[in-house]
Amino acid sequence: MAKFKFIDLFAGIGGIRRPYQKLGGTCVFSSEIDKFAIQTYKANWGEIPSGDITQIDAKDIPSFDILLAGFPCQAFSIAGKRKGFNDTRGTMFFEIERILEYHKPKAFMLENVKGLLSHDKGNTFKVMKTILENKLGYQLHYQVLNAKDFGVPQNRERIILVGFKNHHIEFEFPKPTGIPTKLGDILENNVDPKYTISDRIWASLRRRKEQHKAKGNGFGYSLFNEHSVYTSTISARYYKDGSEILVEQQDRNPRKLTPREAARLQGFGDDFKLVVSDVQCYKQFGNSVPTKMIEAVANNLIDALKTGGEID
Repeated sequence: MAKFKFIDLFAGIGGIRRPYQKLGGTCVFSSEIDKFAIQTYKANWGEIPSGDITQIDAKDIPSFDILLAGFPCQAFSIAGKRKGFNDTRGTMFFEIERILEYHKPKAFMLENVKGLLSHDKGNTFKVMKTILENKLGYQLHYQVLNAKDFGVPQNRERIILVGFKNHHIEFEFPKPTGIPTKLGDILENNVDPKYTISDRIWASLRRRKEQHKAKGNGFGYSLFNEHSVYTSTISARYYKDGSEILVEQQDRNPRKLTPREAARLQGFGDDFKLVVSDVQCYKQFGNSVPTKMIEAVANNLIDALKTGGEID
C-alpha cells in the first residue's frame, strides 16, 4: 500500500477523501465551512475540519504530497447563475492556486461540474489551465467522466483535473468499468411512507411538467423504477420536492429516495454514518462526489506517482 500525505479542501462530507485514504494516504489537513457537513465529516472521519479556507495561511497547513478539492461549483453550473469568477464561490479556485504555489505538492486532483469547460465561452477554464500549467508548472490532464460508467446507477458528469509537478509522469484517466447498473440495486426494501410525495406536490409537479411540455421543452420531474439503468443527477436541491429523481410505487404516489439511498447513489457504503436531518443529508449527498468514479481516478493517480518514483 502506498504511503503519502494529502489535504482535503472544500471537504464536504469526505467523498474525495475516502478512496485516497483507502489507498494508504494520510489526511494531514481538511477544510470545510458548512456546519452540518462538518458534523457528518466528524462522525465519519473522527476529525473536525478547519473552517473557512480564505482565513487560513498556507504556511499553517502541514506539508503534503497531493491536494484534493471538489471546489464550489455553483458559480459554474447550469443550475446556478453561472457568474464564474464574479461569484465569491467561483474565486475559491484562487485559494487552491495560493496553496499549490506555496506548498508545490507532487500532484493534485480537482473536481467540478462539466459546465466549467464551457463557462464564459471557455474563458474561465482557459484562465485556470494557464495558471495551473504556465504559472504553477504542473503537467495537466483533464477529462469529463460519468458516474454511471463506474458502477453506480446515476447519470452524473463531472470534469476531473489531475496535475503532476514531475512532467515525466505518465497518467491516463480510467476507462468505464462496464459494470451493469440498475436502480433496484440501491433501493431499500421497507421505506417509511413519509418519503411518498403528497397529493398536492404530485399534482403541482404534473402541472408544471405539462406547462413545460406545452412550451416544447422537457423540463419537469423524472420518474424511475427498480429496472431503470440509472437516474438523473442528484442535486443539492433534492430536498425541496425530489423532482429530479422520483421512484415509482404501485397504487401510490411516487416517492423520494431515502437519505440512505441517496448515499448509495453516490457510492457511499452503508457503513457511512448519517447524523444530520434528512434535508441536510440530501444537500450533502447532492453536493458530494460519486466515490466509485473518484476511486478509479485515485487508483490511476497513485499508480502513476509510484511508477514515477514520487511516492513509495
